Amino acid sequence: MTSTRHRFPQERQQQMIDVIVERKRVGTAELAKLLKISLPTVRRDLTVLEQAGIVARTHGGVVARGIGEGDTEPLFLEKVRHHQTLKQRIGQKAAASIEDGQVALLDSGTTALATAHALAGRRITVVTMDIKVAEAAAVGPTEVHIVGGRVRNGYFSLVGNWAKTALATIQADICFIAADAIDEGGVTTATFDEAETKRLAMSRAKRTVVITDHSKFGKRVFAEVCGLDAIDELITDRDAEDLIAPYRKLIPAITLA
Repeated sequence: MTSTRHRFPQERQQQMIDVIVERKRVGTAELAKLLKISLPTVRRDLTVLEQAGIVARTHGGVVARGIGEGDTEPLFLEKVRHHQTLKQRIGQKAAASIEDGQVALLDSGTTALATAHALAGRRITVVTMDIKVAEAAAVGPTEVHIVGGRVRNGYFSLVGNWAKTALATIQADICFIAADAIDEGGVTTATFDEAETKRLAMSRAKRTVVITDHSKFGKRVFAEVCGLDAIDELITDRDAEDLIAPYRKLIPAITLA
């Protein structure tokens, strides 16, 4: 973080995000000192991050969006730092379950993002409710469609009536759903808007596959998405092996990545 070598803007901004997420609040002068960059460079980068909805400017500093606003859901850029290798393995296993020429509905979130990276360049069609997921999947022959709707700032998912209207017109082969939490009662997520969008996406696909890492098991958050009996397959990481026994009786297929 303190290296003086040349850094590309995206790399520098990611380092800045890491500091802001870790410290929650930080001054611009402190950022300049920590990253060994000038104050004008800090201000330019913060303008980029603020316009992206990732941070909020305060007097003399910056705060991660959602901090102090009563949000309990971690920000996208906080989530993406956790269990990266596990999410990549889950994403690769999920991508292997769809055939060329098929249509995949891809949920929002960082595990969905890992799946999008694994699908990118395949001759498939991806429909997603997430700006970052769409960006990652849009490579080569992969055809990507993004539903409209309200962007959840700091999370990049799309919700609301426009998203629901678009999803209602789609027929997909498979729907990959991410989970904020999963227990024997089913899949839950942080907001009612997200839950409603996920349920509609599931209804438009022949199969529903939940993609989530072991840290989400045995937990329950605010809004119910579905029961375990609505899931055709669960793809998780090998660290979940000792946690999934209660789920086997209701989920037809469980795959460990």
